[in-house]
Amino acid sequence: MDKLLTLTIDGVEVQVPQGTTVLEAARQAGIRIPTLCFLKGINEIGACRMCVVDSGARSLQASCVLPAADGMKVKTNTPEIRKYRQNILKLTLSTHARKCLSCIRSQNCELQALCRELGVDEEEAYEGVRTEYTIDDLSPSIVRDNNKCVLCRRCVSVCAHVQNVGVIGPVHRGFKTAIESPWEMKLSEMSCINCGQCIVNCPVGALYEKDETKAVWDLIRDPSKHVVVQPAPAVRAALGEEFGLPMGTSVTGKMATALRRLGFDQVFDTDFAADLTIMEEANELVERITNGGVLPMMTSCSPGWIKYCETYHPDFLPNLSSCKSPHEMMGAVVKTYYAQKKGLDPKDIAVVSVMPCTAKKFEADRPELSHDSLADVDAVITTRELARMIKEAGIDFVNLPDGDFDSLCGESTGAGVIFGATGGVMEAALRTAYETITGKVLEDVEFHQVRGVEGIKEASIRIGDQDVLVAVASGTGNATKLLERVKSGEKPYAFIEIMACPGGCVNGGGQPIVSARTKMDCDIRVERAKALYGEDRDKPLRKSHENEEIKQLYRDFLEKPGSHKAHELLHTHYQARDLYNR
Repeated sequence: MDKLLTLTIDGVEVQVPQGTTVLEAARQAGIRIPTLCFLKGINEIGACRMCVVDSGARSLQASCVLPAADGMKVKTNTPEIRKYRQNILKLTLSTHARKCLSCIRSQNCELQALCRELGVDEEEAYEGVRTEYTIDDLSPSIVRDNNKCVLCRRCVSVCAHVQNVGVIGPVHRGFKTAIESPWEMKLSEMSCINCGQCIVNCPVGALYEKDETKAVWDLIRDPSKHVVVQPAPAVRAALGEEFGLPMGTSVTGKMATALRRLGFDQVFDTDFAADLTIMEEANELVERITNGGVLPMMTSCSPGWIKYCETYHPDFLPNLSSCKSPHEMMGAVVKTYYAQKKGLDPKDIAVVSVMPCTAKKFEADRPELSHDSLADVDAVITTRELARMIKEAGIDFVNLPDGDFDSLCGESTGAGVIFGATGGVMEAALRTAYETITGKVLEDVEFHQVRGVEGIKEASIRIGDQDVLVAVASGTGNATKLLERVKSGEKPYAFIEIMACPGGCVNGGGQPIVSARTKMDCDIRVERAKALYGEDRDKPLRKSHENEEIKQLYRDFLEKPGSHKAHELLHTHYQARDLYNR
């Protein structure tokens, strides 16, 4: 057991294990010390100095990097400390584009919240020279506005140390310091994987998604367009947070009603396409296992992971499943099968995807994801963008009645909904692969071995007379570690699931933004995943191959999983890229 240290913070005696920081010790004592650059487990560098305390040393010290010591007496809120923090905020505001009313992060900005808390008005900002930066909006997914950057380096840390990408970092020195790509290149020119983890970890409005709400409103209002919308599994686990509902609240029914009230002509569910993905992916896995194909097979649902693989590990491209991601499959099905059933010209159909993921915007632009010169998906909006549209339309989301998805492409099973959590694709595939290989009914459908938010998980699953070794990774930094195991031949994996974002889509770059303070107290990945696993348990059908609408799709149109037509519509290919996004 770790040695316990006893220290006093603001007169409160607290015992903590050796190695605990003063910031952590204060939280344990119920004392909150303000922070700005601190991000638990990711960015603990003491750069912003907001968390300074008086520990009896000659100067104030940053509590986030100050180790607790036995007998230490700490003061966190003296007049001197408050004045120090106020000065930091005034200095920060002096170089900040103070456009709070029009800022996308207004009322959900950590700088704004600190100013309110410490009584600092923007008019009190120190006057001085302020550098004017050109907004970088050339990426299909992410916009960078350095005029609002507070140099906290949270985006830098998550990009480099969590995602193992590192396309942004501090350049120049002193007053001229800025967060940029090398040689001040644009994100679109770099090997950015568009995951958006920089966005959800930024404390202010310096990073945000490329907004497509106007384009979607224009589609809805265009009488010549039949507009179909589809929300991803993880959206329902987080959308409610934008309207004050507790984290982990499932809002599937309200979401369906809201989408219909926004004016979409047809409301389908990407969960349906997740079930379809499993049918194709499980068939592909069985084919590879039985016919000596390239193993381990790796999932292809996460566009951030796909681009990461294309850029940093192109030698693994043959391992990738050729399946399109679920929302792209849905787009292909809507513009063929659905169009045929409804007598519509595919050119008159627009497909809008609501995704927890900023990389889906990049994915929708890929020329490989089209059919007959028509893109599978016409527009992608994030969970946050959908919330803004609902608010703009004056819809009282919290009090909406529960609605249903439209039939033909709206039915889903529990296997489809768990796609949003890390390990969910693996678990869904195993449910179908087990029954496909053995011909027996799988009674216990929950594979807890692949659940949880650990960065890398592995399990040996008994299927028939063989043990199938599988692995799951979330966060592209963890993906690299797992791929190193594969290269070394350490483990003979058959199937690997990789998601670009830590924790999977529930923690995607397009999800509601949660403050660093909240992240200190709860794991948002766990809370949001609970909503998905709860829906799975409540579903009458929990295996993708039991979905009646999927069965009808194959009977009427695709023939069988892996058929020529299925490959033509539902599968794709990949390309090796260099570090300059070519």
